[in-house]
Amino acid sequence: MTPPRSLVIGAPDWLDEVVDWRARYRSDEDRMRVAVELARQNVLRGSGGPFGAGVFESNGGRLVAAAVNSVTRLNNSVLHAETLAIMLAQARLGTYALGSAGDDSYLLVTSCEPCAMCLGATLWSGVRGLVCGAAKEDATAVGFDEGPVFAESWAYLERRGVRTARGVLRGEAAAVLELYRATGGAIYNA
Repeated sequence: MTPPRSLVIGAPDWLDEVVDWRARYRSDEDRMRVAVELARQNVLRGSGGPFGAGVFESNGGRLVAAAVNSVTRLNNSVLHAETLAIMLAQARLGTYALGSAGDDSYLLVTSCEPCAMCLGATLWSGVRGLVCGAAKEDATAVGFDEGPVFAESWAYLERRGVRTARGVLRGEAAAVLELYRATGGAIYNA
C-alpha cells in the first residue's frame, strides 16, 4: 500500500447554511453564538463532535474562518474545531502567523475551553485573543479528556499577549455537550 502524499480537509457541506459571512460580530457573545451554533449543528447533523470555533477580526468583527470538530467525519485525531478554524484562517489570509496578518488582530472563539493540543495551537497561531464557552469540566463531565491544561497554561497565554475570556455563554455551550451525550455521540479520545 502506497502511503498518502496529501490530505483533503474541508468543512462539512452544511457550514455555509449556518454562517453569515457578511455579518459583523462585535461582541464576544455575538461571536460565541456562532461557535455554539456550529457545535449544535455538528451534533444535530451527525457530522462530528460537539465543538465549534471561528476566527474573527478583533476590531471589525468579520468572521474569517469557521470550523467544527471533524475527528470522526474525517478520521483524523487532530481535526478539532480550533485547529481547523486556525488552519482555514491562515489559508484565507495567506499567513501562518495570524498576529502579523496586516493591520488587524484576530480572535479564536471556541464553544469549549481548548484541549491541550488546541491550546498549544492557539499560542503558535498568533491570535491575540481566545474566547471560550463551556469549561473543561463541562467536557470532562460528558467523557472527553482535555489533557494537561492547567491554571499556569492560561497564565502563560496571557503573558504571551493572548487575551482570554472564559465562560462566555457557558450554559448554552455546555448544553450542546449534553445534547451530544444524550444522542449517543462517540467519545473518541477516551
